[in-house]
Amino acid sequence: MNYKNLRRVRELQRTSAFGGSFRHLSAFAALLCAGLFLGAAQPLRAGDDWLPIPPDDLKMTADPHAPGAQAIYLYRQVDRNDQLSVETDYIRIKIFTEEGRKQGDVEIRYLAAESNIRNIKARTIHPDGAIINFDGKVYDKVVIKARGFKYAAKTFTLPDVQVGSIIEYRYTVEEDPHYVYFSHWILNEDLFTRRAKFSVKLNEQFVVRWIGQRLPPGVALPKDAPDRTVRLEVANLPAFQEEDFMPPETEVRSLVDFIYTSNQDVEKTKYWKSENKRMYDNAENFVGKHKEIAQLASELAPPNDPPELRLRKLYQKVQSFRNTTYELQKTEQEKKREKEKVPDSVVDIVKKSAGNRLQLTWLYLALVRGAGFQAYAVAVPTRDRYFFNPDSMNSSLLSNVVVLVKDGATDRYFDPGGALTPFGFLPWAESEVVGLRLDKEGGTWVKTPLSPSADSRIIRKAAFKLTTEGALEGKLSLTFTGLEAREQRIEEMNEDDTHRKTYLERLVQSYVPVGCEAELTNKPDWSSSSPEFLAEFNLKIPGWASAAGRRAVMPVGVFSASEKHLFEHSSRTSPIYFSFPFQTADDITIELPAGWRIGNPPAPQKADKKMLVYENSVEEKAGVLHLTRTLAVNGIFLDVQYYSSLRTFFQYLKNVDDQQLIVLPGAAGGQD
Repeated sequence: MNYKNLRRVRELQRTSAFGGSFRHLSAFAALLCAGLFLGAAQPLRAGDDWLPIPPDDLKMTADPHAPGAQAIYLYRQVDRNDQLSVETDYIRIKIFTEEGRKQGDVEIRYLAAESNIRNIKARTIHPDGAIINFDGKVYDKVVIKARGFKYAAKTFTLPDVQVGSIIEYRYTVEEDPHYVYFSHWILNEDLFTRRAKFSVKLNEQFVVRWIGQRLPPGVALPKDAPDRTVRLEVANLPAFQEEDFMPPETEVRSLVDFIYTSNQDVEKTKYWKSENKRMYDNAENFVGKHKEIAQLASELAPPNDPPELRLRKLYQKVQSFRNTTYELQKTEQEKKREKEKVPDSVVDIVKKSAGNRLQLTWLYLALVRGAGFQAYAVAVPTRDRYFFNPDSMNSSLLSNVVVLVKDGATDRYFDPGGALTPFGFLPWAESEVVGLRLDKEGGTWVKTPLSPSADSRIIRKAAFKLTTEGALEGKLSLTFTGLEAREQRIEEMNEDDTHRKTYLERLVQSYVPVGCEAELTNKPDWSSSSPEFLAEFNLKIPGWASAAGRRAVMPVGVFSASEKHLFEHSSRTSPIYFSFPFQTADDITIELPAGWRIGNPPAPQKADKKMLVYENSVEEKAGVLHLTRTLAVNGIFLDVQYYSSLRTFFQYLKNVDDQQLIVLPGAAGGQD
């Protein structure tokens, strides 16, 4: 697992797995970096649709509700029209510090294939009331281009932003009118919010429910919308605090979800029975029973083969097909030019040797049934975005499909449509989730399994020589297994060889606590779903051993930098959430110069907290130092009340890894 906390793209897409036409987009912008353009100063005046600015806001230098804040939202307004798929956003920010001036660099993200940002207006207001309108250039850039989607951004920089300035901007989001979008209000942003107003004009063609989660004290949602418009106003909201290894932002932020459905049932059991029938019918219509599929299954996986082998052969065949979900999205014009025909059944997928991730998973369901296995489609959520609860009565969150195969008394789950997923694994976001097994009887709730930490490992095996100058030089083999292997391949699946080489070399450098030189020497297998991914390197770590009088010292933890600064804060607000159980295992040999030896090999260390297990040992034999280190994370969720114990555990790791070995050079060793 890479120890980094990437900010999630804020526009979250929710596509129905069963032929629906809904999308789920969040309604707020990220603030990052762009270029600088200046305009001419003007006297302060209301107009051009800007709201008036109270004189006290111009003069203020801090807010007592947000002590020490670099900047705050004076005002935010989000108005949506779900009937027209249009949203307007209005933002006003007060700058308090030099660091806060960065808020003048604006980045508004959106899903390029389905929406656009228009009518951007912006201005800077100085404390003396002078206005500088933004008349510079708005840039277009690609933010993320992977896994079948292209997330773009409009970027610009407000002019002459100073400490004490107010900046404000507004824009319109226009979305694809062919879809119904699930509105999604985020109440607490990354800055303190003094006041915010939200409204949504509901789509009249569907039943709609709205649900508030973690609402501020005293804030209540309206229970009805007689004019088909829901409104909410909030004040004095603390800034959202982003933390390492926290649950999805939708599970820790204060928010309101609007859920559209054509299902009229208001009682939970009836609702899910109805949804099961709809999804089951759609799935079975696509999967069907086809003689050519049964024949293909028999050819690929002969009945005399063991069940495990037959399931694997069918899995590999499906994964050999082109997975269009993970290709960069084509424009509507490109699709029309290619005259792509929408597949009607799994037979079409076989003919084309291509399909999206859901279609490929359905093909696997058809093949394993054709091979005589009892198998079901299971509609599942993904826990990278939401923690699904059937009580929410929101079937749109069941956005993916996996295949449940009855292998004797064992239930086995597969998702060959999840690109590069090794056989026997599910993509981590589909594991340990409650899903709906689709059947004629009304559906059955099941829970997908969580793979043990031993199945997903980062193994670092190194053979070094310590030079008389104190450098470590040698070779490193870096092996990722299970879900760790998939994570590396997915991370770089749309990159070229040069980018991949640089990525891996920087990854190795991030493991080492000091500067080092890493050179990739093999060609890793990026394109398969093998449960192992191997990268090999020449590695040099200058100055690893440093002089201390007539001796030298060097730390025990060669590859421990990833954990050094984890959970350093004394307090925490959100639970601890790991994507999946995993292990790191280091096996390092260091050949000492002739006549050198270790003066104080420490005793082996072990800490076993069940969810977290750590072991470390140092041995010297015949001039060769042998270091072993393992860390196992055996669970994925830890309540915030246990944060202190977790922090103590990682501080213990750091102390052990920072232990200094005394190295006695030849002459000094002979005099001891």
